[in-house]
Amino acid sequence: MAAARKSGWAPEPPRRAMRSTSSRRPPALIPPRVRALRAYVPGEQPRTPGLIKLNTNENPYPPAPGVLAATRAAVDGRLRLYPDPTAEELRRKLARLHRCRVENILVGNGSDELLALAVRAFVEPAAGRRRASPSRVQFFHPSYSLYPVLAAIHGATANPVPLDADFALPTPARLRRAGRWDFHAALTFVTTPHAPSGRGYRTAQLAALCRAQRGVIVLDEAYVDFAREQALALALRHRQVLVARTFSKAYSLCFQRVGYLVGHPELIAALHKIRDSYNVNGLGQVAAAATLDHLPYYRAHFREIIATRQWLSRELAALGFQVFPSQTNFILVRPPGWAARDWLAKLRARKVLVRWFSDPAVSDYLRVTIGTPSQAAALVKAVRALWPGVRAGSPRRRVTGRG
Repeated sequence: MAAARKSGWAPEPPRRAMRSTSSRRPPALIPPRVRALRAYVPGEQPRTPGLIKLNTNENPYPPAPGVLAATRAAVDGRLRLYPDPTAEELRRKLARLHRCRVENILVGNGSDELLALAVRAFVEPAAGRRRASPSRVQFFHPSYSLYPVLAAIHGATANPVPLDADFALPTPARLRRAGRWDFHAALTFVTTPHAPSGRGYRTAQLAALCRAQRGVIVLDEAYVDFAREQALALALRHRQVLVARTFSKAYSLCFQRVGYLVGHPELIAALHKIRDSYNVNGLGQVAAAATLDHLPYYRAHFREIIATRQWLSRELAALGFQVFPSQTNFILVRPPGWAARDWLAKLRARKVLVRWFSDPAVSDYLRVTIGTPSQAAALVKAVRALWPGVRAGSPRRRVTGRG
């Protein structure tokens, strides 16, 4: 306390709780749609030491040494300053990479912020509207569980359209016959490759859907670096198409939260109007810009992850798991014997953490991030210890479907 007085600062004495002058209880101050909201639940970031973390699709390899060096070098007097509000250097580098104009690109605090901005920019709240389409946020189900949350926050109408059991992308003709799809929806999200199954979609299939759609369509390519095809050209060809990318999944920058959208300059300008002034932190901008100078390093690791994915898929299939072919850095599997949720607990007890979803559409499955070869081998060892009746090399279930 004496030291505090010398420094000119002293803690305030405790205060009595102030009596509210309002007769309204806190719940009454919260709008009904917020009270009813089921918040998005992110993957666990465990505090338990020693866990092999295969639950949130992070790249198991570190950023390139040059990226780490550039980030460390930026920890200086610049920390007292605001970052570049438009991430100009990063946008210029991205424009060169994708052979487009700087005006085609918007950088955000991870791609999640950009998805939220798209809802705010292109969708009208549903209250009082006679026509449903201008207030409709549309997506396939199952897919990224943030989409319905973003719709609910905005007071929009969610239109989840179920996929078949193989998670294939329906054609526009099939969607018309089924009658649930709205080709005039204000905003449509499509995860490609699909999550949580990992199934890859052909660019020609996506192009057909984009041509048929009259509202804005966002192709969410969070996992595209592990896929055989990518659809970014569609955002430069069609006025209503945006492609979302992230530096998190493939480029080992989850901690920094940097993503971007590519699309028509008029759509990008509309999003610029409503974003926060300094929405991307300075160190994130530095790290992302440096990442683009070291792409061969990352592409070598993509090849390693794909090879590990293929090995792990074969091993788990041989141990009785149904494994969906994947073009991402994860695989979706249906385990044998016990329920998927029980497998989650049993694997965690053996220090291996994977992901289980309560959504009935995928509650029979586990999603497994592709780690290093040693992490994948540790998962297989844990499975063999738990399920000793099947040995490697005697498959009970094959890898099913097409990727």
